[in-house]
Amino acid sequence: MANYNLIGRDQKQYGPITEEQLRQWIAEGRVNAQSQVQAEGATEWKLLADFPEFRDAVKSSPPPEPAALPGAAPKTSAMAVTSLVLGILGFFTCGITALVGLILGIIAMINVKNSGGRLGGKGIALAGVIVSGVFLFLIPLLILPAMLLPALAKAKQKAQEINCVNNEKQLGLAIRIYSGDNKDQFPPAATWCDAIKPMVGSERILKCPAVNSGSRCDYAFNAKLSGLDVGKVNPQTVMLFESNGGWNANGGPELLIGSARHAGMVVVTFADGSVQQLRESQLGTLRWDP
Repeated sequence: MANYNLIGRDQKQYGPITEEQLRQWIAEGRVNAQSQVQAEGATEWKLLADFPEFRDAVKSSPPPEPAALPGAAPKTSAMAVTSLVLGILGFFTCGITALVGLILGIIAMINVKNSGGRLGGKGIALAGVIVSGVFLFLIPLLILPAMLLPALAKAKQKAQEINCVNNEKQLGLAIRIYSGDNKDQFPPAATWCDAIKPMVGSERILKCPAVNSGSRCDYAFNAKLSGLDVGKVNPQTVMLFESNGGWNANGGPELLIGSARHAGMVVVTFADGSVQQLRESQLGTLRWDP
């Protein structure tokens, strides 16, 4: 089978190439009837159309793409460029465009590979795939914490509320123990913290977990129960409640916390030792008189 030399559009000589290769270039539109060709061993350069063996091939071949001619720079894939741009924009679109960029980048790499040299931009397509992939990997890491933070904050708040309820239950039990040791009388309001301290074991029970102040106590005692006989007090009378009054704080509704510490809920302990979580709107219904 004969071999041929070819003058490219850049005026450089290519070859020798086989007849089969030359026919493939004709079919791909990389050369046309006006291309300068020399049969191997000959000294004369002729138009490709002047070779009888290629005359029919050049008549049916598509017009050449200038960027695809031998020696000419291949055309950069627009899809590859788009892939890179969309990948970069993924930073501003929470990864939405990065997903499209990843898909286009992969398609562009395949197209460049199968173009036979007519398309360039493989490196750009690869960059688009990498940038898009990085954003798609990072977006969940950024979004997931943002989604979890409210849930974590809510869980923390609920845990603090539960701990506060447990604190008041233990304080109510300590008051009951004190009363059992002191003729069934409630402790004196002015020194109630000091009176039950031996029964609680640790002052941490007197601290609400939702309060970060330096106060030793975040609860107050209903002053109207001071020294009264436990059996003669209505069990639904307020005994302990959340307050910012500090150590040995005692009084009435004026000492209630100004705003609820636990998502609109206030923890209150009654004379019978029961503990309830009440909304701020319910505080006005509380019984303070024994």
